[in-house]
Parts: sequence; structure tokens; C-alpha cells
Amino acid sequence: MMPSPNRILISLLYLLLMSIMHPSYAKAKLNINIAYLTQEQKIPPQLSNLDPFVIDKGLKGAELGIADNNTTGEFTGQQFNLVKFIVPIDGNVVDTFNKELANKFQYVIVNVNAERLNSLADLPGAKNMLFFDVATLDDALRNEQCRSNVLHLLPNRTMRADALAQYMLKKRWNKWFLVIGNSPEDQLYADALKRSAKRFGMKIVTEKTWEHTYDARKTTQSDIAVFTQVDDYDVLVVADEHSEFGEYLDYRTWLARPVIGTQGLIASAWHKTHEQWGAIQIQNRFKDKAGRWMEEQDYGSYLATRALGEAVTRSLSSELKSIKAYLLSPAFALNGYTGAPLSFRLWDGQLRMPVLLAAPRSLVAVAPIEGFLHPKTELDTLGYDQAESHCQWTPQ
Repeated sequence: MMPSPNRILISLLYLLLMSIMHPSYAKAKLNINIAYLTQEQKIPPQLSNLDPFVIDKGLKGAELGIADNNTTGEFTGQQFNLVKFIVPIDGNVVDTFNKELANKFQYVIVNVNAERLNSLADLPGAKNMLFFDVATLDDALRNEQCRSNVLHLLPNRTMRADALAQYMLKKRWNKWFLVIGNSPEDQLYADALKRSAKRFGMKIVTEKTWEHTYDARKTTQSDIAVFTQVDDYDVLVVADEHSEFGEYLDYRTWLARPVIGTQGLIASAWHKTHEQWGAIQIQNRFKDKAGRWMEEQDYGSYLATRALGEAVTRSLSSELKSIKAYLLSPAFALNGYTGAPLSFRLWDGQLRMPVLLAAPRSLVAVAPIEGFLHPKTELDTLGYDQAESHCQWTPQ
């Protein structure tokens, strides 16, 4: 539910009163500089002309978050500044970091792949910095490869798989036909799906790898029907993160069954169909600013800047030690427009959050699904709980 105009007015009046009465608000503005680091990506082959490649995923979300922080900062005496570093395709991210960011920033929004993320986090110049990862989904980065100077803003593959499994259990779609693509990322997602199937008592009755290397559009009607002639199942679960074939499975399978996974019904941190809990307001604001729909990386970058804004305002400090302590404390709660306050898991730096389950043109459900209980928070029914985590980092 969106806050009423009266509540917004009361909040602004409260901040104004604080700026007058509290000595820490009365002094000169506190400047908080945030670096945004990414690398240009090679444009991949497109499955459809309806899905243009977005070159600035993440950046526009960070800019919107900075604007929101500075709206509040007018009353709290804070100025947030975003400094962008976009490395060319053939450039070296580590070199850029060492030359431009090391010893100059405490906070960095990092929109790079998993391999580059840890190579940056392990640099000597990154020791006294806090990275906000707004791109990776890798479970390993939240487990055995975790780093104590990295917080993760997007749900990892296991959180997404658990969200889908909860919904399938509710629908009693217990028998899965799992189709896996050929990329390493597809296999990682398939591993997460298998874990979720075991965790929630599902059965994978058939597992097949998509091996067609030619243009699927030419022979889709016949090949998919033949490919999917398997024993009976309730739902086809697909792991195709690069959308090489998954979009062609709907309506072409031998049996009439729903498609779930990376295509069909998907699990995502954010989706253009989401309008509840004030989401329509931020959807419209983002679209006015960027001229396009908000993508997951935009949402992650927005949350990163807003988390920093919340921590600075509440802790009355811009120093790394105080900010990190507040972000990982029970007091931290962030509005993510998804129906529940967001917070960071102390054991692995993952942002605990609801996961949206969306079809191409409608929001179907929001996980955790009602009925899945947890002794502390139902959000921890998604992904690796503390007892399951292999992360060994100790927050500094």
C-alpha cells in the first residue's frame, strides 16, 4: 500500500524539525561519494527483435536511488554523489579499479560477472571498501567463495529455485521434466533446481539436455514435440539463462504442460508487471527517467544506493565501519516495494527479499508462498539458511 499524502507530509515535517533541533543535522552537508563500476558487454545474438539489448542496465537504477537519497538529504544534511566508471569491452577492470577507485572510495556498486567480482574484492586496495554486487546470481559467491567486503543485492539461483518449488508444491505439480541448456550458467541453475526439488520433496521424472545447435526457429514445431515425448510429468522446468531455446517450449510440447524456470513462469527480484505495495509509483518514475522498464540490475543498484542512504541517515555517519555495522544489524530494514522489509543476512551478505513469480504479462505470485514457515523470518525459507551456509566470512 502506498503511504498517504498526510503521512508523507508528516515525515517531511519531522525531518525538517530534526534539521532545526538536532545539532548533527544543522551543520554543513555531509558528502557521500559512491562509485559505480561496470564493463561494456558484447551484444549477444537476440532470440527476438522484441527484446532489445539494454546497454545501461544498473546505471539508471543507481541514478534514481541517488536522486531519492538527495531528496531526503535536503532535510538531513547529506549529499550523495555517484561517480561512474564504465570500462570498455577490451579494457581491464582491475586496472581501472587500481587507478581510479582504490583509496578514493569507500562504497562501490559493482555490476560485473562473478569472476571479476572476486578478483576485485581480493585486491589490496579493496580491503577498506564495501562492494554492492548488483549483477551476480552465483550460489558459490554466497557460500565457499564469499568475501567479507561484498554484499549481494539480487537473489541467487537457489533463492529463485526455492521460490518456484514452493509455488509448484502449492499447485501440487510434483513431477518435473527438467530441460537444461548447454552453458555453464544453465548447469548452475539446474543444480539449484535439483537442490530445491529434493528440499521440497519433488521428483524429477525426466532430465534432458538441449543439444540442438542450429536455429531452433526453423524446426521448432517438429523437434520440440519429439524432444518432449517423455513419461508423464506435471510441469516442464527449463534452465536456459541465455534464452537460446526456452521461449520456444511453450505450446509446442508433446503434452500440454506449463513451462517454469528461466522461461514461462520465472522467478525474479523485479518485473515490469509488478504494481503492488507502491511498486507502480517507482515503475512510473523509473520509466520517466530512463525511457524503458526497470531491469533486475537497475533494481539491485537502486536498492544499493537506498541501503546506503538509509544507513547514513540512521547512523549519522558516512564511515565504513559504522555503515557496515548498521547494514548488518537487526535494526536495518529497507523498503523494496515487494511486501516485506529487506535486510542483509549476517552469515553471507545476501539481501533477504521476496521473489516475484511472473509470467510475461502478469504477476502470478510472490514467494515465500503462504504456509512456508521459519522460526525467524519466512524470507529465510528461500536460499541457504544459516545452518546450510558454507560461507566462512566474519563481518568486520
